[in-house]
Amino acid sequence: MSALFEYYKEKVVPAMMEKYKYDNVMQVPRMVKVAINRGAGDAILNIKLLDTAVSELTAIAGQKAVVRRAKKSISNFKLRANMPIACTVTLRREKMYEFIYKLVNIVLPRVRDFRGLTTKSFDGRGNYSLGLTEQLIFPEVSYDKVEKVRGMTVTIVTSAETDEEARELLRLLGMPFKE
Repeated sequence: MSALFEYYKEKVVPAMMEKYKYDNVMQVPRMVKVAINRGAGDAILNIKLLDTAVSELTAIAGQKAVVRRAKKSISNFKLRANMPIACTVTLRREKMYEFIYKLVNIVLPRVRDFRGLTTKSFDGRGNYSLGLTEQLIFPEVSYDKVEKVRGMTVTIVTSAETDEEARELLRLLGMPFKE
């Protein structure tokens, strides 16, 4: 079991039950999945860029990335339907908790001039998204092997009913939100 999951069971669940007066342990919000998305729009011109994006995302997540394809043709972008343009990974269970632990304790402290995450990125249904501007802040990515600096989006899906409950859940799990 992941250390963060054990912490969730021992510390977060009792704290949430006390604060929100839940009747049952199953009412306590939990993380459902973490989705990591990475666009590679320049893959239209050079397909090798998508291969490197997939390999980097696979190294970061610890799970094979899936290539996403365009749904529509857009002539202004020289994009045709079914062309590969992005990659994504969906983490659940153990890998999800390991990734969040790594994100909070290793990756975010490496961000230059980091002052905390904004609380405005909740979607109204208890899910949180954050954007990372470069892949170099992850220890799995070697600076020498990076062809192009690209960002990614990390979406944390929770079972919380409201943004307030989700914010409290993520705060208790160690997310460094701005005060």
